[in-house]
Amino acid sequence: MSGFVEKPEPIQVPGLVHLHTGKVRELYQNEAGDLVMVASDRMSAYDWVLPTEIPDKGRVLTQLSLWWFDQLADLVPNHVVSTDLPAGAPADWAGRTLLCKSLRMVPVECVARGYLTGSGLVEYNESRTVCGLALPEGLVDGSELPAPIFTPATKAEVGEHDENVTYEEVARQVGADTAAQLRQTTLAVYHRARDIARERGIILADTKFEFGFDGETLVLADEVLTPDSSRFWPADQWQPGRAQPSYDKQFVRDWLTSAESGWDRKSEQPPPPLPQEVVDATRSKYVEAYERLTGMSWS
Repeated sequence: MSGFVEKPEPIQVPGLVHLHTGKVRELYQNEAGDLVMVASDRMSAYDWVLPTEIPDKGRVLTQLSLWWFDQLADLVPNHVVSTDLPAGAPADWAGRTLLCKSLRMVPVECVARGYLTGSGLVEYNESRTVCGLALPEGLVDGSELPAPIFTPATKAEVGEHDENVTYEEVARQVGADTAAQLRQTTLAVYHRARDIARERGIILADTKFEFGFDGETLVLADEVLTPDSSRFWPADQWQPGRAQPSYDKQFVRDWLTSAESGWDRKSEQPPPPLPQEVVDATRSKYVEAYERLTGMSWS
C-alpha cells in the first residue's frame, strides 16, 4: 500500500475543471480545451507522496522545464502554449503554472539511460540486460554504458511502480512506427541534454520523457529534464562502483531509510514528516541544479 499520506483538496478556479491530482502536479482544463498544469511543492519517495513540502520546488521544476524546452525546440515541439496565469487563479500559482495543448498521450514512459543505476542496475545484476537489451560484463553501479539506450516503462498509477518493458512490447502496444519514433526522439533529446549538462559539470545519468500526439505530430509533454525526472550527478564526484551523489531527492531517501526516521519502508505505515534540515538541504539541491544547468541565479 502506498500513495498520498494525505491527498490534498484541489483549489477550485472559475472557468477551470479539475481533472487529476498527480504526485506533484494538479491538472485542470479550461473552457477552450487546453490543459492547465500546476506544479506543487509536494515531494514523493518510495511511492509515497510525503506530508512535508519542499519550498520553491514546483517553481524550480517549471522554470527548468521551460529552459530545457527552449534548448530542445529544434529537435521536437513541446506542449507549452503560455505561461500566463488563468483569470482568477491564486497568486501562488505564478511561476509554477503552464497552459498546454491537450494531446493524445502515449502510455509509455520513455526512459533514456547513459549510465547504469537504479532499476536498470537491478535487472543487469540478474540477467546482464536492461529492458531486454544485452549489456557487457563487468558493469557496476554508475558505469557509463557503451552507448545510451532506450529503456521504456509502462506508466503506473500514483503509489504503483512503473514497470520496465522491452522495446518489442512498446511496439506491440503503440505500433511499430510510433515505437520507432519514440525511441529515436528520446535518444536524440538525451544526447542533446547530456552534452549541455556535461559542459556545466553535470552528468545526466538517465531521464524519462512523456510524449503525446497533436494530430500526427509527436510532441514533448509534461516536465522535462528536471531533478524529479532525471538523475543528475556532479561530474567531478563520479566514481563507478558506488551510489553517486545527486541533484535530487537523495537527502529525503537517505533520511527516510535511516534509523532516525523510525520508518519501516516495508510496512504499510505512511512515512513521517521531514525534519527542517532535510527540507532545506533538498531545496538547496534543486536550486543548485537549476543554477548550474541554466547559468541563471534563482531568486
